[in-house]
Amino acid sequence: MQMITRRQLAAMAAAMAAMGTGAAGAQEMPPHERELHEAARREGEITWYSGQYSAEGSEAVGRAFGERYPGVRCNVVRSTSQVAFQRLSQDNRAGVAQCDVFSSTDFGHYSLLKREGRLLKYRPVNADGLLPALRHADPDDTYQSSFIGLYLLAHNTRKVSEAEAPKSWTDVLDPKWRNQLAVGHPGFSGAIGIWAVQMRKMYGWDYFKRLERNRPLIGRSSIDPVTVLNAGERSVGVAVPSGSTLLSIERGNPLRLIYPTEGVLATISPSAILRNAPHPNAAKLFMEFTTGPYLSQTVRLLYGESLRPDVPPPEGSRPLDQITLLAPTQEEAEKGVPEVRELWRDTFGI
Repeated sequence: MQMITRRQLAAMAAAMAAMGTGAAGAQEMPPHERELHEAARREGEITWYSGQYSAEGSEAVGRAFGERYPGVRCNVVRSTSQVAFQRLSQDNRAGVAQCDVFSSTDFGHYSLLKREGRLLKYRPVNADGLLPALRHADPDDTYQSSFIGLYLLAHNTRKVSEAEAPKSWTDVLDPKWRNQLAVGHPGFSGAIGIWAVQMRKMYGWDYFKRLERNRPLIGRSSIDPVTVLNAGERSVGVAVPSGSTLLSIERGNPLRLIYPTEGVLATISPSAILRNAPHPNAAKLFMEFTTGPYLSQTVRLLYGESLRPDVPPPEGSRPLDQITLLAPTQEEAEKGVPEVRELWRDTFGI
């Protein structure tokens, strides 16, 4: 059951007042959205493969889309990014068109899909209002930035004090953290794949051989370690999402974010419309929604990062200009993620 705090309720009321919902929202639509909305209503729905936001965040986005654009239902299919891509690949092999919009934290997925000619070219009008660094993800407009994820360290404050907690990515390699760490899996999580590529780039694969000696508890999603920390099963989470951790803190869990001294992993990830999308107009409308203020207003209530300068960052998150951001290039991610998945299985045995 979704837990919503008093602060979130107040913020939601303000956001909905600004956005407009139902018929009022439809009347306030700019012409380009109104035209797409009419076409999308005839299609009636959209299916979104979501690998970027948590299950709760994805469902919140789906509801907000339906409220903004009455008569168009968003079918949310949420999984980790690698699982979402596997599902999409299975659809393609079976000759089945189910997915309208695909959202992954693994940038390499889009390079491959683009080369295979499986993406529909579409530039949302609302993309012009994104943060400048996000406005032109692809020069050919086959995909568009739709997510900023920050991944860092966290600790359970009842098990580890702030003074004792690790301060850097390499601190977690200290043998004193044996059987106290939790991390996701690059075979399932796109973000963990990107993190592994970045750590290998900075420290070589020896980093993971040393990490394995500390016997981390390995989940699937990058969010799994947050759940483990909440339960007190482990003390320190590695490469955990800022948003999910801050939301957990607000709900009373004894967690604290750690901004590693080397910097925070940043995944700037896109969404794309499939060329064979069964609901192409609804898919275009969804892309307008994700690049407009409405998605950023929705996800910031769950501590997701805003994509736009006209929507403030979530409370408790450091402004992006005050953080050292780490990220591999798109080419490094595309080549590196499959490599680190195989190396991970060899090293960790799963």
